[in-house]
Amino acid sequence: MSAVRFAYGLPLLLAAILLASCSTEPPKVEEPPDGPSMVDLKAADVVDAVPMAEPLARYGNHSPYEVFGKKYYVLPTAEGYHEKGTASWYGSKFHGRRTSSGEPYDMHLATAAHKTLPLPSYAEVTNLENGKKVIVKINDRGPFKDDRLIDLSYGAALRLGIAETGTARVDVRVIEAPGDTPTTTYTLADTSPASSAPARDAEGTWLQVGAYGKREGAEKLAQQLERSSINPVSIHDIGNLFRVWLGPYWSSAEIESVINQAIELGFERPHKVRR
Repeated sequence: MSAVRFAYGLPLLLAAILLASCSTEPPKVEEPPDGPSMVDLKAADVVDAVPMAEPLARYGNHSPYEVFGKKYYVLPTAEGYHEKGTASWYGSKFHGRRTSSGEPYDMHLATAAHKTLPLPSYAEVTNLENGKKVIVKINDRGPFKDDRLIDLSYGAALRLGIAETGTARVDVRVIEAPGDTPTTTYTLADTSPASSAPARDAEGTWLQVGAYGKREGAEKLAQQLERSSINPVSIHDIGNLFRVWLGPYWSSAEIESVINQAIELGFERPHKVRR
């Protein structure tokens, strides 16, 4: 009888084992924790970033953008930026991945992430606890914690002596790259009462990219557009605002191309200006 019961129950036993194996979830693959470099990197090995005039990054400058339900607005210019706050750092977990600007993240270089500075920007970061300094290239977005001002690469953190502590109070001061000051003089358009818009040919179309209460802001935007090879650029004093205009253009295809190029490079969407 026992042999009969065993033979009869064997199929049920096998079915139960098979069902259990099918219902078992596969093991989860967890990402490795963030940490320091596997390379024996020393603070003296990390050199300062060298500020240089560069066009705005093709990616990472769209404004506003949203992370974790919160909107962030990219500053129209890095000029004059100076702020104190808490710095943190990120390392091996992100090494080799693309930053917000599109550049690969190299944890051994002096770089950083910031929530609102234009990409790229350059800044001198000073550890307020020990006076150590490093010049970084800001090419990424973050850190998205309310109490954090800047996220440093592992290399930059080594230079400041915060690789072990994790965070520190710092001073962040933007450094203007050589050639960042405007070299082009932008001529104001005719704003006499007879014309509320710049003179243009019958078939020409102008695009407005921005408007500022002060001329300096308009000149900075005009310079960024030219550095990004978006031309021609001019500034027009209309209605107590300094307006940055592109054009004129004479074909729909050219207009659409310029609009798309400006958006891809992180500028606000240009809009057509009418008389």
